[in-house]
Amino acid sequence: MKLLLLGPLELRAAGTGVDLGQPRRRAVLAALAADAGRPVPVETLVGRLWDGDPPDGARSVVYSHISRLRRLLDEAAEGGRAAGEASIRLGKVSGGYVLDADEDAIDLARFRSLVARGREPLCPDAERVDLLDEALRLWRGAPLPGLPGAWAERMRTVWGQERVEAALVWARACLREGSPERVPELLRAVLADHPLSEPLAVVLMRSLAAAGSAADATVVYSEIHKRLAEELDLPPGPELRAAYEELASRDEGRRPPVPPKPAAPVPAQLPMDIRPFTGRAAHLAELTAALIAESGGDGATAAVVAALSGTAGVGKTALAVHWAHRSRAAFPDGQLYVDLRGYDPHEPLSAGQALCGFLTALGVPRQEIPLRLEDRAARYRTALDGRRLLVVLDNAASAAQVRHLLPGSPDCRALVTSRDSLGALVSVSGAHRVVLDALSLDESLSLLGALIGERADAERSVAVDLAEQCARLPLALRVAAELVLSRPAEPLARLVAELHDHQRRLDLLDSGDDPRAAVRAVFSWSYARLAELPARLFRLLGLHPGPDTDVYAAAAMAGESVDAVRRASEVLAGAHLLNRTAAGRYGMHDLLRAYAAELAALHDTAARRTAAVTRLLDHSLAAAATAMDVLYPAERHLRPAVDRPGTGLPPLRTAEEARAWLDAAQPTLVALCSRTEEPGPSGHTVRIATTLHRHYERSGHYTDALTVHTYALRTARSVGDARGEADVLVCLGAVHRRLGDYDSAQRLHDTALDLCHRIGYAAGEARHLTNVGVLHELRGRYREAAEQHERAVALFRSVGDAHGEADVLNNLGIVLELLEDFEASVHRYERALELYRGVGHPVGEASALGNLGILTARLGDHTAAAGHFERALALFRRLANASGTGHALTNLGNALSGLGRHEEAAGHQREALDLFRRIGERYGEAGALNGLGEALHGLGREAEALGAHAAALEVAGGIEEYEEQARAHVGTAAVLRTEGKPAPAERHLREALELYTKLGSPRAREIRQALGEW
Repeated sequence: MKLLLLGPLELRAAGTGVDLGQPRRRAVLAALAADAGRPVPVETLVGRLWDGDPPDGARSVVYSHISRLRRLLDEAAEGGRAAGEASIRLGKVSGGYVLDADEDAIDLARFRSLVARGREPLCPDAERVDLLDEALRLWRGAPLPGLPGAWAERMRTVWGQERVEAALVWARACLREGSPERVPELLRAVLADHPLSEPLAVVLMRSLAAAGSAADATVVYSEIHKRLAEELDLPPGPELRAAYEELASRDEGRRPPVPPKPAAPVPAQLPMDIRPFTGRAAHLAELTAALIAESGGDGATAAVVAALSGTAGVGKTALAVHWAHRSRAAFPDGQLYVDLRGYDPHEPLSAGQALCGFLTALGVPRQEIPLRLEDRAARYRTALDGRRLLVVLDNAASAAQVRHLLPGSPDCRALVTSRDSLGALVSVSGAHRVVLDALSLDESLSLLGALIGERADAERSVAVDLAEQCARLPLALRVAAELVLSRPAEPLARLVAELHDHQRRLDLLDSGDDPRAAVRAVFSWSYARLAELPARLFRLLGLHPGPDTDVYAAAAMAGESVDAVRRASEVLAGAHLLNRTAAGRYGMHDLLRAYAAELAALHDTAARRTAAVTRLLDHSLAAAATAMDVLYPAERHLRPAVDRPGTGLPPLRTAEEARAWLDAAQPTLVALCSRTEEPGPSGHTVRIATTLHRHYERSGHYTDALTVHTYALRTARSVGDARGEADVLVCLGAVHRRLGDYDSAQRLHDTALDLCHRIGYAAGEARHLTNVGVLHELRGRYREAAEQHERAVALFRSVGDAHGEADVLNNLGIVLELLEDFEASVHRYERALELYRGVGHPVGEASALGNLGILTARLGDHTAAAGHFERALALFRRLANASGTGHALTNLGNALSGLGRHEEAAGHQREALDLFRRIGERYGEAGALNGLGEALHGLGREAEALGAHAAALEVAGGIEEYEEQARAHVGTAAVLRTEGKPAPAERHLREALELYTKLGSPRAREIRQALGEW
């Protein structure tokens, strides 16, 4: 028998977990085990359980739990003796109780014994390493999770510190023994639970460096440096700084030229673990064997993929999530989770959408996520390579749905759940199949006991009947238990008899042998107890196409106030008919969704159902428009007019609130557009698409953009909405241009130009002309670009659209600058600036100021340029526009370098660099690195300058950005020439010449001239 405290509290006998019951009973056992072998007075137990403020009758509660624990331990001991296991006994002593156990029976006692031996002064390091290694591997995570109270929290702190100290002694012994490669695996797990421990980070860094992984050691420093700043507002301590400087000094005696790159994010996407979780011990062990343990014999690892299958409501998700939480320590690089909604009747999640979410969580900027599914899957596998990470793919419809989501790295594991047997996954991908049946009767009774307490024990035969009526399915048992708890005064027998009668009368499904019939019977039993509004809300949410909703959208569907719907939602959540998915949002199990939709079809007319969905569309469109007005207020006139719904909108007052709502609502908006076929030019799909256009363009949600815009285009064409079609084609063309598919973008704009000309839509024609001008500019066809922009300016002016005219003039100024018609370029920028100020468009004003500053600097007037950049920076800061702020900072830094103010310039570039890295804008990062290199060169810090340009070259090369690559080569050549190394400097200049020539840039002529002078 074993009692485990160093992680989730568990009692095991003969290899099987023993259900300890409710949290207070578990706390009593933990309070005794913490002082195993020593008497613990009843007053001490009471104090530990209630933090010094016990209720009346507290001693009686303790006596009751002690009695139950004694029986559990005695029963477990019988099985343990048969297996030759150690014993644990609970005895009575004067004034209290004592838990007697063999040393190996309680992991805390075993840990302390091993640590004491390992810390003996005369213990050889080789033996010390083995003893402490064994001790540390007893830990399974933070101790006593889920146990409430100050005592449990104190024990977590005290025992955790013992673990940290043992880990430090062990790791230092490993280093002395010349075994640094043993340290990282174990020490990472300890550091994950104590992320602010500087001594742990120091030893881990030195171990990684000694093992030849200096880059990983730098990442450890970067991570703890960031956490100390964000959580404690503290800089690294002296020992940590010294360890970092030791790393830096090994690099040819130089300090690192730029701050270390931020570490790759560690995703933690698992949903909340379900409580209480009972049974399934054999399945948990099978998953562990399949996904973590090594197979015997040839030393090959077990299956990389496990396929968990079973009928609806059997608890697949609960088991998968519970196992994943228990096994977090085995996956130090994180856990990815996605609900694939494989059985959603409206819109199962596509592999492409799932990959987009995974890549974002893994730190890939949205603008770098490939468009094609195969390319996206390849990028995903690359991001996972070398990482020990768990991927949970929940509710898959088939093996085909998950094929692109399986990791390729042998260090990763995938756990797939499905109602399907996933035979192809087993045969093709070598998945280990785990089949989940209904709970056993004992497991069902154990779950009921945990949910409804002593009533299950007191009326055991009735509880057996209830378990069978629920087909021993966890989902049905939980819903039924909630009803039982809601009627505490009624005997359990009467409630179960009522369920019998209800099942006989239920005619929603042919019962047959389908276990879902039992589930629906319980749903119906619960639904029948609802008041009018919660019942109606439940039915209507079955029509909601997204994975979850907030109370504002639910209120719109119901046509009720937000407060009333919030109360009704809590009623449904309390009855387990809804589940909370995030702050203020609710989701629904797919079986419940199907049942709710059937009820809606039975009780609500088609007109009422249509009206509810229409109200949801109106609400979603209005909320999207409000969010866009907050983010891009000056472009309000470009978006369709939208009425505000009477039920109210969520709080969308700040840019952060607006972006958060757009991100949370995105799956619902896509699902709504995919099934909307409303006739007329004011159709929701077209308006949603054109409303969200700028958000998609700026945020990088290109996959969602293509989906929504394609549905909108189909809708507009199906109802003959020519103007809507032209507006959507602008959106589609812009997305294809952003993705680098210039040919497709050109075809879309050409189609739209013919359409606009035919229907006399001058403003639409102007928008497409300027987009064509941008395409010409990107291809180096500057004169053709200028012609298209000039035509667009004339059209916008003819219809009185000053905003559109300003945008095109800004673009035209860039093209004229490329053509070296500087006077005309300045004129266009100044006119755009004037128009932007007239229409109150600060983003456009800041953009025009930035462009004017760049041209002014190119003409050699760095003082005037700095003034333009400072005004642009002030505007971007006021607008909380991170990207614009970053570019204004780096442009200002460049101007200050031109003025010889290199220290100030370097400060601006470092601030921009930090900002670009935080928002994931790689182009801006490359520019800031080059600007930093130029400033450092001006300060005579040549080694650091070379490092900055090398980093810029790496970043720019990764995104195939030729301009910044060329600039990095030029900067490197300048430094090398200063150092008296003309041959390598010339090689870099020739690299720059090749890139500038490829771009058709006028800088190519300057480089040729410089080479000629050399």
